Amino acid sequence: QVQLAESGGGLVQPGGSLRLSCATSGFTFSTYWMYWVRQAPEKGLEWVSAINTDGTTTWYQDSVRGRFTISRDNAKNTVYLQMNSLKPEDTAVYYCNALRSGPRDVYNYWGQGTQVTVSS
Repeated sequence: QVQLAESGGGLVQPGGSLRLSCATSGFTFSTYWMYWVRQAPEKGLEWVSAINTDGTTTWYQDSVRGRFTISRDNAKNTVYLQMNSLKPEDTAVYYCNALRSGPRDVYNYWGQGTQVTVSS
């Protein structure tokens, strides 16, 4: 059974930091690209960051580049998102997403999300 469990969200003041974790099981984690995706109230999904299978390539949305850092530990089947200098506009539910595509199949798994609220 595939499971992705996010943790580490919460309420933080502007300028503060949080570290999100996504612990996974039930699939071969090291063969999947991992993404962090967020959804603010009454808005659509927004891709925030991505990391390739061995962690050597990362991507960030412009609004978070320089403030957020994605990483992964393939031995622990876990992906992380370190969020620094948080802003109120970072308030959202943060989801981790696992994706692997091949010539015939696409495997796409989602976690249940963790709430991040940035407010004074």
